Amino acid sequence: MVKAVERGLKWLADRQQPNGSWIANVGFKLNEGYRINEEGLDRGHVGVTALAGMAFLANGQVPGRGRYGAVIDKAIDYVLASQQGNGYISANGSRMYSHAFGTLFLAEALGMAKRDDVREKLEDSIRLIVDSQNQEGGWRYVPFAKESDMSITVCQVMALRAARNAGIPVPRATIDRAVAYVKSSAVKDPGPRRSFADDERGAFRYQSQSYSRATFPLTAAGVVTLYGAGVYNDRDIEDGLDFLERNLVEFSDQYGSSSGTYGGHYFFYYGNYYAVQAMYTAGPPRWTKYYDHIREVLLRMQEPDGRWPNRVGPGEAFGTAVATLILEIPYRFLPIFQR
Repeated sequence: MVKAVERGLKWLADRQQPNGSWIANVGFKLNEGYRINEEGLDRGHVGVTALAGMAFLANGQVPGRGRYGAVIDKAIDYVLASQQGNGYISANGSRMYSHAFGTLFLAEALGMAKRDDVREKLEDSIRLIVDSQNQEGGWRYVPFAKESDMSITVCQVMALRAARNAGIPVPRATIDRAVAYVKSSAVKDPGPRRSFADDERGAFRYQSQSYSRATFPLTAAGVVTLYGAGVYNDRDIEDGLDFLERNLVEFSDQYGSSSGTYGGHYFFYYGNYYAVQAMYTAGPPRWTKYYDHIREVLLRMQEPDGRWPNRVGPGEAFGTAVATLILEIPYRFLPIFQR
């Protein structure tokens, strides 16, 4: 596993652009596909850049020092340069996903980088997240949207948690409203099947409405949002973890196989990015069973040159950054990934 991580980091380092970014396709989910923005084909992707930067931090690498210190510094510079005047971190049409990952990366780097510009811009990006929370208690694809969804909400809450860990004030009311929204999205009465899962008990929905779909990635996101908000002993969490355990193998087989139809679909990486955090926080025996499985899946998927495939989604830089992060969770270098 250590060698797989090293190959992944080297592949990423070799492909960082002079401006500090990683090239990917900037776009958005469309059903089970991925639509690239008009200006987003093979462009610097601020969200992927943030995830790649975090992959180096999660390996114990430090900004400005060591083998990959310059790589991390350049990634920080690119994320900072992508911030707009209102605090929104966006480039080439990226959305609130990328804003949250950029904010999370800056928060994790803050204590190591010792840079005043990181703290200043982190505070601005956190302010935008707090101000953008809507009446439902969640967030959507763009700032100040009226609707919410689970996949966006989890990113914002984890960014807020990381910032609070770094000493940036976050209103308690913001977190409480997010918790209420997430719990309203938990499946209590499954009703008709709406996803690949035969039994949706314990899952979390995309949106809180009863007709909204419930999936493995959304359930992992729901559990991690509650953990990130400081909720631990909770029935919805236990039910969500049960759902993840029941569906892990089927989900991985459907979306994760390199040779399959989806070839490392972004659902696979996004879902397991949160599932690994959920299971690690839950601890053994759930953690042991989950990590043994996902580690073997990822090791089989890695290409000889160190990259991971992502046939549907932003591209190989995204797959490689997230796969490396998943494998690095047990290293416990990043505060956001600690129990």
